[in-house]
Amino acid sequence: MRPTPILLKNAIDFMRLLFLSFFLLFIASCGHQNYELRRAQAKEVKITAQLATDSVIDRYIAPYRKTLDDQLNQTLSNAPKTIDKSGEWQTPMGNLLADVTMERGNPIFLQLKGMRIDGCLLNHGGIRTIIPQGTLTARNAYEVMPFENSAVVIELDGAAILTLCQYILDEKKPHPLAGVQFKITADGKAADVSIQGKPIDLSKHYFIVTSDYLANGGDAMLFFKKGFSRIDLNYKLRDMLIDYFKNHPSVEAATDVRIIKN
Repeated sequence: MRPTPILLKNAIDFMRLLFLSFFLLFIASCGHQNYELRRAQAKEVKITAQLATDSVIDRYIAPYRKTLDDQLNQTLSNAPKTIDKSGEWQTPMGNLLADVTMERGNPIFLQLKGMRIDGCLLNHGGIRTIIPQGTLTARNAYEVMPFENSAVVIELDGAAILTLCQYILDEKKPHPLAGVQFKITADGKAADVSIQGKPIDLSKHYFIVTSDYLANGGDAMLFFKKGFSRIDLNYKLRDMLIDYFKNHPSVEAATDVRIIKN
């Protein structure tokens, strides 16, 4: 049986299409090249007072700068004296920030879980500057805590609390601490640990508020990663400090002894 003209034409069209497809794939494969960086040039541009201001950009951002400055420079509170970072095992700034975190976090945790926070541990390195004597503004809070860390509550057992206390001694840094008190033995061990004024109960679970950075094991605080539960308060530590300023006309650091040297 001889093929009809229509079938013959369809077969020819198909063969042309098939040939064209293979041809295009061949061209594409020949044209593909792997590029690699052979050389890069960089130039250092120092940001100094001598660097000329771009007047166009400066005019563009001026309204936004004014709005931001107005918000940051608004008077919120007052510090009768400078609150600094000096101290061997605890500092005025550390006491203040740990106390602020507990005070501002407690109502939220109470609403979420129906319980109160037992203690607080932050990191000394997270405090970037002091609080100067005089008027306090939101700018002060941003300077003290420029990071975007939020408050997190971790459920720890008594054994983990002992590890937490020993961590502070091993680090030899005045990490902000609140709600927890202990003594340092002659051989550098944590002893007589109490929480909220009561001796620690190793069979009990406690709720410690910290930052999300530390809750994730930052600064080698790995004991937080072993917690039984984690509750995010969705409240930035810096915003806690700003709100504390707003609610306290006068800001001073507590002076109670939290880590006792024998």
